[in-house]
Amino acid sequence: MIRIYASASVALSIPFHDVDMMGIVWHGRYAKYLEIARENMLGTIGYEIKQMKASGYAWPVIELNVRYAKPLMFEQKIRVQADLVEIENRMKIAYKIFDDESGCRLTKAYTVQVALDVASGEMLFASPSVLLEKFRA
Repeated sequence: MIRIYASASVALSIPFHDVDMMGIVWHGRYAKYLEIARENMLGTIGYEIKQMKASGYAWPVIELNVRYAKPLMFEQKIRVQADLVEIENRMKIAYKIFDDESGCRLTKAYTVQVALDVASGEMLFASPSVLLEKFRA
């Protein structure tokens, strides 16, 4: 069983500028939808971009994997679920994109982010305490 440290979802509607001539979302736009859900999820633990910057760490995405099961279409209402599933040495966030009306899963994805000490520019091989403290009870 995978432990979920934090979770959030966001509802979106597919805009015209994200689709091709056939009304299908261009594959590169999926990263934007994932980012919106990730920011929403990180907000639930009080570690959004502003808090990251203030803590002295940046968290660049070093890996992105997307499994396109069914296409997203112009004006489609979707729900993007983001689950934080790893925190020890990196942040791994698992995503699912659903059709908001039917509940059908359309896409699944994950991103991996690692901590970067802003002052030194060095990548850390373990998550800093500022993240880990968010989950200590």
